[in-house]
Amino acid sequence: MSIIVYGVEITDADVALELPHHEAANNPVQAATEALVLRQVLLHASRQAGLAAANASEEDAVIERLLAQKVTAPTPTEEECRRYYDHHSERFRSGDLVEASHILFQVTDTSPLDALRNKAQDILRRVLDEPSSFEQCARDYSNCPSGEMGGNLGQLNRGQTVPEFEHAVFAMPAGSIAPHLVETRFGLHIVRVDRKVEGAQLPFAMVQDSIARFLTDYAETKATRQYLELLVGQADIQGVEMRGAENALLQ
Repeated sequence: MSIIVYGVEITDADVALELPHHEAANNPVQAATEALVLRQVLLHASRQAGLAAANASEEDAVIERLLAQKVTAPTPTEEECRRYYDHHSERFRSGDLVEASHILFQVTDTSPLDALRNKAQDILRRVLDEPSSFEQCARDYSNCPSGEMGGNLGQLNRGQTVPEFEHAVFAMPAGSIAPHLVETRFGLHIVRVDRKVEGAQLPFAMVQDSIARFLTDYAETKATRQYLELLVGQADIQGVEMRGAENALLQ
């Protein structure tokens, strides 16, 4: 069945041209299709707002003007920045450092998750019972290149890894192995922290501007997602179910 958005057909050839931009997605074809559909939805909304593009080269600029017109986010107050600082004080430290190792069991679209989790749990029990086996297990089982080095990731600062992994390693004491698997977007991790260097708390005045920028970006992203969801929910779309539409423009 053809995909039609407000009377505009999206062909297989269109999806093939868009595909290289979404190779990192879990489902590249779906991501490319949704991006093309969302683009047509936004172009239709632009025309409705009197912002029609004269030609294809103007379409991106027109969509940007539409979003600038329709999506607004309040500037965070000093009180809001202070509240974020107080609630996330661990993020505003200088010099926090860990030396960590891991064994990664990578999760993909085709991974039998239950079997993978059972295997990871078996290896976790092994390294907890016999910590000296960690390096060899990393070489034998890890899906990360670090496995060749016994799982060693070297020294990590805050912000260098995904939040779930960072939270785990910075909360663990030096010389310990996490008693549970750490789950991230990359898969299941057995984690060991070899060494820690504690930093110092940064004063609020030093980080206030960066907190304000973060909160502004977060609010704008949330407002944009809500606007896109509204447009897609009202759109005349035939031939495809938009499951991740709000993310197609934001990735």
